[in-house]
Amino acid sequence: MSNAMILTGRCLLGLYFLVPGLMKFAAPDAHVALMETHNVAYAEPLMWIAAVTNVAGGLCLILGRHVKLTALGFVVYILLVNLMLHDFWNDHEGVSSDREMQNFVKNLGILAGLLVLAGHAPARALSFKGWWRSDPTQAAG
Repeated sequence: MSNAMILTGRCLLGLYFLVPGLMKFAAPDAHVALMETHNVAYAEPLMWIAAVTNVAGGLCLILGRHVKLTALGFVVYILLVNLMLHDFWNDHEGVSSDREMQNFVKNLGILAGLLVLAGHAPARALSFKGWWRSDPTQAAG
């Protein structure tokens, strides 16, 4: 893959998480209500954790910091979101099972992109030394 394609994909994946994270800060009650519709326990604190995770992780991907760790963290995040919020196999009043199945499958595509990104990104030790620097890049193969 060319570095330009990887950079573009990484930034788009980062935006995919950053923008909804900002939207959670802008309208927290709507997001908590959605979670409560799906019977998510501890909806409010989990919504705030998701908001911070989305913004911080999205920025990490866009800025190229701890890309492998962030991408793998978002893989776990998507699995949890799919199981808790896009549970098309359950009936929830006012929720379309067809739409939830579409979101579930769409998220699997995003998850696949994250796995490719994590597989390409070099590992980086967790350290405070140079934490602000971008990850080293691999030469295109």
